[in-house]
Amino acid sequence: MKTLTLNIPDNLDIDNNEFIISAASKMYEQGKLSLGQAAQLAGLTKRAFAELLGKYNVSIFNAPATDLSSDIANA
Repeated sequence: MKTLTLNIPDNLDIDNNEFIISAASKMYEQGKLSLGQAAQLAGLTKRAFAELLGKYNVSIFNAPATDLSSDIANA
């Protein structure tokens, strides 16, 4: 796993945990991390992370519509 060090300006009103959760939410939304990976990055359980996604306007259902069509065809 990579380690990243960031210098966040003092005037940015955000704590470390909130920043990490925000970044994990964005990477989940973009499909770069699975729900489990994003939750692990945020230091939360999958359930707790999934419940926080709404705060960041991220849907837990982030699969593309094309996946739904193939899922139905393969059911």
